[in-house]
Amino acid sequence: MSSGAFADQSLHDLLDAVAAQQPAPGGGSSAAWAGAFGAGLVEMAASFTLARPKYAGVHQRMGDVRREAKTLRRRLLELAEADADGYEPVIAALRMPERHPRRERKLEEARSHAADVPLEAAEASATIAELAAEAARVGNEHLTGDAITGALLAEAGCRAAARLVEINLAGRDDARQARASEAVRRAGAAREHAMRAGEEVMR
Repeated sequence: MSSGAFADQSLHDLLDAVAAQQPAPGGGSSAAWAGAFGAGLVEMAASFTLARPKYAGVHQRMGDVRREAKTLRRRLLELAEADADGYEPVIAALRMPERHPRRERKLEEARSHAADVPLEAAEASATIAELAAEAARVGNEHLTGDAITGALLAEAGCRAAARLVEINLAGRDDARQARASEAVRRAGAAREHAMRAGEEVMR
């Protein structure tokens, strides 16, 4: 799969590809896209904040938030591509004869390698959720709902990606599992902060 192949498709075609009876794009790519959508909403909320003199006191910070969200959005699109490619060795190992002497070793190695991309996606999405919570808290109040949606999507992407890490590393004593759990914790805390900011706006 060439770089950018998924991102260059129409949304309709992309969803057809996800729904198709084929290994990729699957859960890992979809988790990364959820985080990327969250990042896009953070960028939008920050942009509308920067456009209003009323929020001049947070313009510098919102400029930083927008730049970081944009960087993470682009990286998550890359990770969606990488996940599709990275899972191919797992499929190849699964297709080896069950009694092949190297099958289990190949499968273990492939699954370990396949955990790296969703781990990075989970950590990136956790950061996006935190940026979304900040935008919800101090950004343009008319974009609070968008910032909250960004936090929710980013948390969902983080949780989904982290679970894939856990599945690929099942039965291993691997530090990457703790990193995935920490990403989920961060994303959940950020979502709570974003939701509280929304409640304050509605008062």
